[in-house]
Amino acid sequence: MEKFVITGGQRLTGEVSVSGAKNAVVAILPATILAQDICRIENIPNISDVTAMVKILKTMGAGIKYINKTTLEIDTRHVGSFVVEHELTRQLRASYYLIGALIGRFSRARVAMPGGCYLGLRPIDQHIKGFEALGAQVTMEENAMVHVEAQHLMGNSVYLDVVSVGATINVMLAAVKAPGLTVIENAAKEPHIVDLANFLNTMGADVRGAGTDVIKIRGVQNLHGCEYSIIPDQIEAGTYMVAAAATRGDVLVKNVIPKHLESITAKLIEAGATVEEFDEAVRVKMDRRPGHCNIKTMPHPGFPTDMQPQFSTFLCLAEGTSIVSESVWDNRFRYTEQLQRMGANIHVNGKTAVIEGVERLKGAPIRADDLRAGAAMLIAAMSASGISEIEEIQHIERGYENVVDKFRTLGAKIERRNFPDEDEDVQRTAG
Repeated sequence: MEKFVITGGQRLTGEVSVSGAKNAVVAILPATILAQDICRIENIPNISDVTAMVKILKTMGAGIKYINKTTLEIDTRHVGSFVVEHELTRQLRASYYLIGALIGRFSRARVAMPGGCYLGLRPIDQHIKGFEALGAQVTMEENAMVHVEAQHLMGNSVYLDVVSVGATINVMLAAVKAPGLTVIENAAKEPHIVDLANFLNTMGADVRGAGTDVIKIRGVQNLHGCEYSIIPDQIEAGTYMVAAAATRGDVLVKNVIPKHLESITAKLIEAGATVEEFDEAVRVKMDRRPGHCNIKTMPHPGFPTDMQPQFSTFLCLAEGTSIVSESVWDNRFRYTEQLQRMGANIHVNGKTAVIEGVERLKGAPIRADDLRAGAAMLIAAMSASGISEIEEIQHIERGYENVVDKFRTLGAKIERRNFPDEDEDVQRTAG
């Protein structure tokens, strides 16, 4: 069993560079299937979600070549399979983007329902609604496979009943080669939606309106290979910003798009931090205990749900009472049990958490319940007194590249250690 062991109480200072956006790359890699050509993608983060998606593409017949640590060349000319089985999708929620890409290329797809972090129910009804509007027939098979087939895809109007990043992306992928005009209304507006649209357009697609709630796609007959660079990761950047504030540090976060961070910046300033913006960097300074504030997660440009656990951890150290409202996921507050073990005064009622700030958290054995909860545990451990051990670190590595080295560079005392598996210990003792 591998754990992160962190000695808290160290003030984070220095510079850290943000990697490519996880939420963008896991959509752009499947999109290469549509080109039937060679694409060179730069600023690829070295995270396990990318490793899983690359493995799936290889299994389907794609040629994969690493040019360097952050650049990947993908040849999808020989992709011949439209089937993705369970053993390939169980670690990766974004595997459902393969459905849209495969429909766009082959007019059919059989893809196992995805895995990834459990944050509550993940219905794909809006994805299905979009596929059916384009002329596809969708069948949910008994073995949890999604089977989609279309005689002829055609552009059409798609109104999403709820703002869904996943459904917006999947309909975009399915529609770019469908004849006619597709209009997605009530579309998600996140930065990675815009990045996917820019990538598709670089391959020769005609996608307009990404970043607004109406996206118009005029189908083209063929797409071609291209070179493209992934945007910086908004959530990784926000995580380092909050970590700097929580440890009362002074950190320059480089390789960012400051506009993507505005909702996070605004709340940090409200809590008493100083945030300076530069062209491609932000500097976060905190020299006192934070003040309380309230946050409510919303679709972009609101406060991102993927930053809620990290910011809630920061508010555990604030003076006064803060209220955190989660409007996106049903089960996002599971991590609060871990914070309570560290002395946090946090009470959850449904999708709302009431946080009474304490002066300091105390080191404890804790675990990463999911990707962003894991990032929150890192922040909690670094700002706490004493030593913390974090289990289930594979969740963290789904979305954070070189997280140990990056935090060490900022002065954190963090190690990755191997521990005997508890089940093995029990068996040895019994023997």
